[in-house]
Amino acid sequence: MSQENRAGNFWALLPLIIFIIIYFSGSLYIGDFYALPVLVVFIISLFVAFFQYPKKSFEEKLKSFAKGSGDENILIMILIFLLAGAFSELSKSIGSLSSTVNLAMTYVSPQFIIAGIFLISCFISVSLGTSVGTIVALAPLAVGFETYISGISAIALAAVVGGAMFGDNLSFISDTTIAATRTQNVAMHEKFKANFRIVLPVAILVFIIYYFQGASFAENVKDLEVKEYELLKVVPYILVFVLALVGVQVIWTLGIGIVATLIIGLLTNSISLLDSIKSINTGFAGMFELSLLCLIIGGVVGIIRYNGGIDFLLNSVLKKIKTKRGAELGIASLTALVNFALANNTITIVIVGPLAKEISDKFGLAPKRVASILDTVSCFVQGILPYGAQILAALAASSIVLAGTTQPPTVSPIELISYLYYPFLTGVATLAFILFSKNK
Repeated sequence: MSQENRAGNFWALLPLIIFIIIYFSGSLYIGDFYALPVLVVFIISLFVAFFQYPKKSFEEKLKSFAKGSGDENILIMILIFLLAGAFSELSKSIGSLSSTVNLAMTYVSPQFIIAGIFLISCFISVSLGTSVGTIVALAPLAVGFETYISGISAIALAAVVGGAMFGDNLSFISDTTIAATRTQNVAMHEKFKANFRIVLPVAILVFIIYYFQGASFAENVKDLEVKEYELLKVVPYILVFVLALVGVQVIWTLGIGIVATLIIGLLTNSISLLDSIKSINTGFAGMFELSLLCLIIGGVVGIIRYNGGIDFLLNSVLKKIKTKRGAELGIASLTALVNFALANNTITIVIVGPLAKEISDKFGLAPKRVASILDTVSCFVQGILPYGAQILAALAASSIVLAGTTQPPTVSPIELISYLYYPFLTGVATLAFILFSKNK
């Protein structure tokens, strides 16, 4: 690696800067944060990365793009997205989604819906260990409540995303937790205790907020004559929830859910075999754009890393650290900056973790605190990124569920982010943890 790359290069971040400028300024000008296709804007960013530094080999840039796109985490995520799309579309086609929503509306007061969604998402994400898996499993159901409670889609999706991020930095089987503890050489249970102190008060506060907001949304309840439901058609969602809670890997969970939904659809004559196959294919197609977007984002990040953008972020923070508290703030800042650039919290921790360990050893920081800071900060940033996998997956799920209905075709990213209390408050709580708690 050249000296330039080791020192880092601010202008290597230009593709990401261009994306942010075009996407946000364009969306503000149009007045709609979903009208501007994110994929098109990222393709523009990709060609900016290709045109940068013409003296560097284009073949090397292509290799960096391919390496970034082919990252293990991205490819697994795409498979999860495809399976989630198939499960969502098939369950919608046989009436499983509507039956589950009707069942909930029959026995649960509307004011408890949002708080309940958040709580369920917290439990499932802790069990699954993946925020994306939780979101793709729960988002279609959350959006389904729009049938009875007008305008609830955005806050319901936000409750799902918030709960998913809760488990993402607490679960013992979460990639971020594993990466954070391994890079800091700290036991899982030690990190869990420190992390729990930060996020539990936040989760309780968010639950209360969602309860009262749910009560205000309940005033918009449409016709209270809830439609009938078929208990058998609720089974696919119950099965997915149970499998998630007992810790079955998300790919197997969704695969079993698809098979169960197909069998129930055929047994109840709700769908033919050919139509079910078409429905599964439609679900796949609904996730194609998101899958391509993940590949392009991964490739752009690969080129940014090749050109020294990530190294620039690392070195910019390192040279400003002087004290223990400054060291923890530096680790938090570094984690946030890299996560903004990568849009992947697991990869962020893998990159920043070893450097955080060096800083920790140099300033005598408690490893469990550093591991917790790495995890909570990365989950805070990841949970609010409009181009992050979590929000993109939630929006994609809303598109599938709302397609063909009288509702708007999707939820605006900004509208969704405005209800994301958990990630934002987690960021605040982590900052308070660094500033006011003793390093021990």
